[in-house]
Formats: sequence, C-alpha cells, structure tokens
Amino acid sequence: MMSPARIDDAGPPRTFGLDYHAARILLLITAFSDARQPIIDGPTKLAKLDFLLRYPALMERLADVLGYDVPERIRPSPEERLAVESRMVRYKFGPWDDRYYPIIGLLLGTGLVQSVSGKGKVALAVTDNGQAIARRVADDEAWRIVADRCEYLARSFDLSGNRLKDLIYEHLPEVVDRPHRTVI
Repeated sequence: MMSPARIDDAGPPRTFGLDYHAARILLLITAFSDARQPIIDGPTKLAKLDFLLRYPALMERLADVLGYDVPERIRPSPEERLAVESRMVRYKFGPWDDRYYPIIGLLLGTGLVQSVSGKGKVALAVTDNGQAIARRVADDEAWRIVADRCEYLARSFDLSGNRLKDLIYEHLPEVVDRPHRTVI
C-alpha cells in the first residue's frame, strides 16, 4: 500500500500544499492526545516525530536499534525505502521543515488544535473538532498507513523533543552529518 504521497507515473514527484501537511500534522497531534498527556510539547518534539513519520525507513531503523517491534502493516514499502514523502532540511537541531509555523497557525486558526500550557513555547492539543476531522482523514484508505504510523509513534516514541533529537543524532548520523539548510 502506498502512502498518500506517491510519485505520479506521468512526471516528477508532486509538491503538496499546506493542507496536505496540516492533515499529517493533525493526525500526529491527535495520536498524542490522550488522557495521560494530551499534547505535543514543543516544536522540537513535533519536528522529530514528523521526521520519523515522513521517513518510515529511518523510523524502522531507529525502532530496531531501540528494540521496538514494528508491526508489518506500518513497515515501509519497497518504494518508500527509495523515496521520501516530502523532504526536510538539516537545521540547527536536526531535521526541520520551514512550513511548521504556517501549519501550526492554520491548525490553530481553524480551531482543529489549541495552544495549551506545557514545558515548550509551543504546546498543542487537538480539539473535539480536530479529533472529528482527524477520524475522517484516518478513515480514508489513502491516509490509513499514515494514521497507523502516528499511533505507533505515540506508543513507541513518546519521548521529549531533546531525547528524540539525541536518538536521531546518535543512531542516524547521515541525517545530521551535513551542512545546515541542506536537504535530507
């Protein structure tokens, strides 16, 4: 099964709009919204989790290093092992996407997520309306694997942003052993 991001047979990879990225981030925030700790606390945590979501082969590698079982249904397809859904850049603290702040603004502005108090400057929780939209997106067959991977990340990688950053630096050196602002 392919993720919603696929290469068209007729040409180069598609460029996805902000709504596509907002849907993915909404699924990620929703997966982390539960009674225990209903937030993603800080942009570092959001970026590192989104990195693992967008690069499923590296998520699988990091899970294997940590001894986590990765269910077969969310393992990367052969195509995903060769391609990336949408590229990120090497930034000061590892993988980053300059669209995060517009995406967060879109999600806040539409009332799908809310800002809550947390340790970080940006702590986000899904709203009831956001949960309803996320369920509809997750029920779409094209988004099912993304939603399942978000749930897996919430179960297996619910760590601080700094801990996630450290794990990426330690176990995925090819991601950070490059100049700042270069594509990963």
